Amino acid sequence: MGENKKLMLAGEWYIADDEELGADSRRREELCRVFNTATDPERRQEALREMLGSVGEGVGIRPPFQCDYGSYISIGARTFVNFNAVFLDAAPITVGADVQIGPNVQLLTPTHELDTDRRRAGWEKALPITIGDNVWLGGGVIVCPGVTIGADTVVGAGSVVTKDLPSGVLAVGSPARVIRRLAGTVEA
Repeated sequence: MGENKKLMLAGEWYIADDEELGADSRRREELCRVFNTATDPERRQEALREMLGSVGEGVGIRPPFQCDYGSYISIGARTFVNFNAVFLDAAPITVGADVQIGPNVQLLTPTHELDTDRRRAGWEKALPITIGDNVWLGGGVIVCPGVTIGADTVVGAGSVVTKDLPSGVLAVGSPARVIRRLAGTVEA
């Protein structure tokens, strides 16, 4: 494994324009193409299972779907992902079981340098995203690098989640903020 890939997987600053990472991305590009264009449901599921790190039973993803590498994405059983999802997985993305993900949702693990010279040179790092069981992300939600969303939480459409959210709450806005605890959930 090359130095940039080691750094990326360790959550350290790395250069994304790398031959090894490029090869991994080309593998994903071909599998995404097959997934997004296949008319045979079995072939589509086969491409999905080959592309992603882990896919639970009964997972449904509607094309088109895009990701950086695919191999760093884990999706729990019975999770549904609607059209136009973008999962940038330069760090692990872990999605629990029974999660509902609306259309145009973005899970974004990469972050870039604030220093203009280092940003121009291509330095970036990625921080993992974790989505708990039974979460609902409304249409157009953006989840930023390093965020964890607790189980049973609902994030309103169009929200931008910049910080961790606890279990069992309703959060909305940009940046997303908790507006209330949901009935029937246990406080963490």
